[in-house]
Amino acid sequence: MSKPSSPSRPPEQLTDRLFATERRPEDFRFDASVARVFPDMIRRSVPGYTTIIPMIEVITEQYVQAGSNCYDLGCSLGASALAMRHGIPYENCTLVGVDNSSAMIERCEHHIALDDSPLPVSLRCEDILETELSNASVTTLNFTLQFVPPEERANLLARIAGATRPGGVLILSEKIRFESDEEQDTQTRLHHEFKRANGYSDLEISQKRSAIEQVLIPETLATHKKRLLDAGFEQVLVWYQCFNFVSMLAIKAD
Repeated sequence: MSKPSSPSRPPEQLTDRLFATERRPEDFRFDASVARVFPDMIRRSVPGYTTIIPMIEVITEQYVQAGSNCYDLGCSLGASALAMRHGIPYENCTLVGVDNSSAMIERCEHHIALDDSPLPVSLRCEDILETELSNASVTTLNFTLQFVPPEERANLLARIAGATRPGGVLILSEKIRFESDEEQDTQTRLHHEFKRANGYSDLEISQKRSAIEQVLIPETLATHKKRLLDAGFEQVLVWYQCFNFVSMLAIKAD
């Protein structure tokens, strides 16, 4: 991995105001403008994110295997990759972060360079649907699968399961939808209240929802569990949920 020329200077991070003014509706993209505000955006938009990230370190430490590969697919700025990095005690493991946004990868390089763990991290700017996977013990899809076209999800999970060692795991975090319309409405309302409590206006909430609803396609928890089991994982556990955001642990049989 190539390091930035000035690793001591972190990339600029701004307050998320991308949807604070009236704008023409367009699909949400992980471009440079999103990359600049992403830490603030995800902290204020995803309930429990600041709990999920450190727990990825804990889970990684429990399931990582010596001499294996670990993957953060859809790594964005590297929060999950860094958590995994600190949970890997073996020098002979390989940690790979993958994202198709060059703006995200560029900033991720800075965060990796500033981190104090000696474990090397290989960053790839490519489509996770095309990433070669092998000899994996821990893989994360942290709020990534929801942006993959639904018709491609089963094949991706089957490839991950096929590349996972016996006893290895996939950590899958997702925004979900609910079977009951009443529960869906309640959970959505509570999520919007979470955003308001974090300083987002009604305009920002509405415009972000309009921009993202065509590219973020949530599915039910039952759909996720069935697909993971069909892919080849033996057990699927929900280890975290807050409103309509969950994180699951899919375990490959020993």
